[in-house]
Amino acid sequence: MNHPPMVSPWIDPTSIFEIFRGNYGTELLAAAVAHFKVFELVRDESLAFDDLRRLLTLAERPATVLVTALRAMGLLVVDEAGRLAATDLAREHLTPGSHFDVSGYIGLAAQTPGVLSMVASLRSNRPLGSDADEDGAAYIYKEGIESAMEREVSARSLTLALAGRARNVAPVLAENYPLHGVRTLLDVGGGTGIYSIAWLLRHPELRAIVWDRPEVLKVAREIAEEHGVVDRVEFLPGDMFRDPVPTGTDVILLSNILHDWDTAECRTLIGRCVKALPVGGRLLIHDVFLNDALDGPLPVSLYSAALFQLTEGRAYSAEEYRVWLRESGCVPDEIVPTLIHCGVLPGIKTADLPVG
Repeated sequence: MNHPPMVSPWIDPTSIFEIFRGNYGTELLAAAVAHFKVFELVRDESLAFDDLRRLLTLAERPATVLVTALRAMGLLVVDEAGRLAATDLAREHLTPGSHFDVSGYIGLAAQTPGVLSMVASLRSNRPLGSDADEDGAAYIYKEGIESAMEREVSARSLTLALAGRARNVAPVLAENYPLHGVRTLLDVGGGTGIYSIAWLLRHPELRAIVWDRPEVLKVAREIAEEHGVVDRVEFLPGDMFRDPVPTGTDVILLSNILHDWDTAECRTLIGRCVKALPVGGRLLIHDVFLNDALDGPLPVSLYSAALFQLTEGRAYSAEEYRVWLRESGCVPDEIVPTLIHCGVLPGIKTADLPVG
């Protein structure tokens, strides 16, 4: 079954991604029950989020990932006082001493490699591969952490692996959110450039800049050549946190980028991108979105756990992104859904903010 290049998939592959990420549900549940004893802590009284995370000795990011997943599973709820409490489901089945308690059964997975790895990640608040004796973090580039994206073989392998999802999603993004009248698109951390290429194929007048690490851009150039748009793409090597953001663009795309970073880096990157835009320009955040209440959806909560282990980020809610956009001088627009739980949240720059 061969497709013409850059067309939307005939069958929605979302269910495959949900199954693939399902192991994180097992790992988070077993970690919560057998290692962190979450439901024993909230058995007799509800707790504020910060009080619970202090009892768990977890930093804010891992605590958010764990609590969001448990809320999405229907095991924790926020009560009228804004405190976390066990649901009836958790009280009856995950509280030691209850007649119908199954926490011992869940604990059978407590010493499995995946659960132990998740527990270690939650406690350390560091991505896998970030220690000196490991092979390097796969999906992030940051000073002080060796990145697999800096080595030719691993960069090619990881970039092409990520291209599988992009090939499915990019045509839907380009179709659902056309760029009529846009002259230049800046694709920050653009990887394979597939999202840019999908728009280039729909808009012959459009040009694109794909901004990423040098080894990654070698793959992007090859893919642009395959699709006959290489003459309309600039492949710009650089560091999106350190190098000047290219100006003269109408639209800047952050596709599946911000979820790799913690909140401070997200604010910084959004601010840098908005500053480089003209008034009226658009910043497009293409990503997955948690509910604004941080209580699901469950598939995105489990993806957030995957992001947590592999990067310095997690999944964020649309409201978190809206706050950061407003801080940077943008008015958020409505989310346009794409595919595989993703959507695009546009921010329209209204004014240049004063420096300082």
